[in-house]
Amino acid sequence: VQLQASGGGLVQAGGSLELSCTGSTDIFSFNVMGWSRQTPGKERELVVAIGRRGSTNYGDSVEGRFTVSRDAAKNTMYLQMNDLKIEDTAVYYCFVSDGVMRSGQGTLVTVSS
Repeated sequence: VQLQASGGGLVQAGGSLELSCTGSTDIFSFNVMGWSRQTPGKERELVVAIGRRGSTNYGDSVEGRFTVSRDAAKNTMYLQMNDLKIEDTAVYYCFVSDGVMRSGQGTLVTVSS
């Protein structure tokens, strides 16, 4: 599967953005999907993982501010990001996993003061 994340951009602190992720094949065929992020010099960090039945696991730093959703008809996963903070600045990647994690090109989110 080839994944494409989009929707990144420049936003002021306290603002919102919605990211989208679609795949070349059915992303809903995978057991787990989600979002991760990475800043230069740091390891990739889990933002959220969502299971096939909808159970979610959010990273502590985004809990309560970010929300993952999905639209099977559009083969798309979304990440609604609210109350963005400067430390949320990163390249965001979507991923799917059936035991082997797959992710594609990310989308850059920059939060300014």
